Amino acid sequence: MSSVVSQAPTGASEAGIAPHAESNAVIKPGYHPRLTNEDLAPLKKQTWGQYNIFAFWMSDVHSVGGYITAGSLFALGLSSWQVLVSLLVGIVIVQIFCNLVAKPSQVTGVPYPVVCRAPFGVLGANIPAIIRGLIAVAWYGVQTYLASAAFMVLALHMAPGLAPYAEVTKYGFAGLSALGWVAFMVMWVLQAFVFWHGMDAIRKFIDWAGPAVYVVMAILCGWLVWKAGWSNIDLNLGGIKFQGWDALPVMLSAIALVVSYFSGPMLNFGDFSRYGKSFEAVKKGNFCGLPVNFVFFSLLTVITTAATLPVFGELITDPVHTVGKIDSTTAVVLGALTFMIATIGINIVANFVSPAFDFSNVAPQHISWRTGGMIAAVGSVFLTPWNLYNSPEVIHYTLDVLGSFIGPLFGILIADYYIVRKQRIDVDALYSMSPKGEYWYSGGYNPRAIQALVPAAIVPILCVMVPTLRGAANYAWFIGMGLGFIIYAVLNRSDKA
Repeated sequence: MSSVVSQAPTGASEAGIAPHAESNAVIKPGYHPRLTNEDLAPLKKQTWGQYNIFAFWMSDVHSVGGYITAGSLFALGLSSWQVLVSLLVGIVIVQIFCNLVAKPSQVTGVPYPVVCRAPFGVLGANIPAIIRGLIAVAWYGVQTYLASAAFMVLALHMAPGLAPYAEVTKYGFAGLSALGWVAFMVMWVLQAFVFWHGMDAIRKFIDWAGPAVYVVMAILCGWLVWKAGWSNIDLNLGGIKFQGWDALPVMLSAIALVVSYFSGPMLNFGDFSRYGKSFEAVKKGNFCGLPVNFVFFSLLTVITTAATLPVFGELITDPVHTVGKIDSTTAVVLGALTFMIATIGINIVANFVSPAFDFSNVAPQHISWRTGGMIAAVGSVFLTPWNLYNSPEVIHYTLDVLGSFIGPLFGILIADYYIVRKQRIDVDALYSMSPKGEYWYSGGYNPRAIQALVPAAIVPILCVMVPTLRGAANYAWFIGMGLGFIIYAVLNRSDKA
């Protein structure tokens, strides 16, 4: 290989590189325009420390969706300790996989779609990029809708006269009420505002957003426990239905659910690890942000959820509804703003940054990082995510199909970097369309990656769609990842095709 790197480029002068003025990009004269812009090129400086990665995961975990997911695990019929074991095992698996996928981007300073050029070819990388980007568009819309629900709670509390405008039957369009449209577009604009100011603004936002959510959640939890009395709180939300070995299948499903929930951000974690100042800093940030943070957040969530039963007379799993039940303007305002901020945080890190890089990768000279993100934002409106979210069956199938595609992409990427290429990447070749380039294949697409992707995706999709195979649907991500990894590694036992 030529120009094989073991660490990211740290300065233009050291490598004789001529980056664009006032840019953090390292762009060499030989980089092909069809593959390069300042957003996709290797970074000149990597400045994120372990706290920044920790804060990233806090923003990813501290959301309405994360709250409901954690609470739902405690309602599976397992005892509290069984749920905690499942949570811990699941999140440790996520941590391990995130470390694996983080390394190629951290050592090269390039985002996820550019790293995908190694296994899929310099043009074939658009396949995993577009798949991940489209998935992010759908979830961007859903998360924006969840954030708008908090805005509506706040609006109706402050101005009860707006209630008629919250009814779809009276003032509605495309399945959403007039007030719902206002709330959705307010959240849409706020997120776009943060995103438009670039990755540094995003870093600053998530650095304080995650801790701020923790503070308010702790206050909410403490108040509910004080009102309920600790002796009146039962942490086994659904009652204990499974004992001994009978609980094992349920625990395995809970573990798989945790991994599937994080599968999207896990796949394109390289979009963030590329900013890490060292791989050690990324690993330490992952440890604090995943096992430590997620287990503590889950405990806080289940205590809060369990306390709603004695305080309000009903079990409330949605934190926005919990806040809306409190007879205090200060509490409602603080709570609603908190969950709006929390959802903005996860939406930006999980569903805005990814398609920004992914869509930019399709046509770098025409689609910048900002343009790619706005394509995703606009597309999310036309999906009418409120209709998607209000159908539990659609959401369930979406989660399973999500894992069906993301798993194989993850497996192929990991197999290529660790098994096939032995952790060696030619950075210059990632931006070259020369027939002699390391990652150039006929037409720009690596046929072996596609041959691995198709069956690895079809099998888990069948598990989702065929009723007799539905028992394996919870493990769609693992099945797809394993098949993608094995098939790609076997196909590449010989030299490059």
